[in-house]
Amino acid sequence: MTPAPSIPLATAIRASDLDAIDRALVQATQAGLPLVPAPWQALADRIGIPEDEVLARFAAMHERGVLRRVGAVPNHYALGWRANGMTVWDVDDARIAELGERVGALTCVSHCYQRPRRLPDWPYNLFAMVHARTREEAAPHIAQIRDLLGQACRAHDVLWSTRILKKTGLRLRASGD
Repeated sequence: MTPAPSIPLATAIRASDLDAIDRALVQATQAGLPLVPAPWQALADRIGIPEDEVLARFAAMHERGVLRRVGAVPNHYALGWRANGMTVWDVDDARIAELGERVGALTCVSHCYQRPRRLPDWPYNLFAMVHARTREEAAPHIAQIRDLLGQACRAHDVLWSTRILKKTGLRLRASGD
């Protein structure tokens, strides 16, 4: 039997914070949720616990900070989005929290975060990923971010992806950590 296709999940797990059932849930999802109409029920059936317990355990792991997030990790290239650019911005530190929230809320941005500058070579402290079919199609999105940042932005650049480097989260070994 061929395994069902899955959607990879992005996770951040501390293995020492997991009991046997939590560990089984993480291991069962680290290759992704099954692409079926009821993925949580399929996971519950695989582990041998009720679906509501699966959901409660994921919520509890999130509450404890063991699980940072669960999210779909699409293959942008397979979806036709070949112009994937990490836009980098030198933003006024006094406004980066406010502006980063606004940039991250844009529909054209898949993820946005602050990173420390590495002066003198790297002045950028705000990163925002933009996906498009072509670089020309991405240009208005980049302009939208630039306009939103306004005078608080001193410089920016775009680092265009040339290949997929990673599309998985943390992996736990079957025997332990």
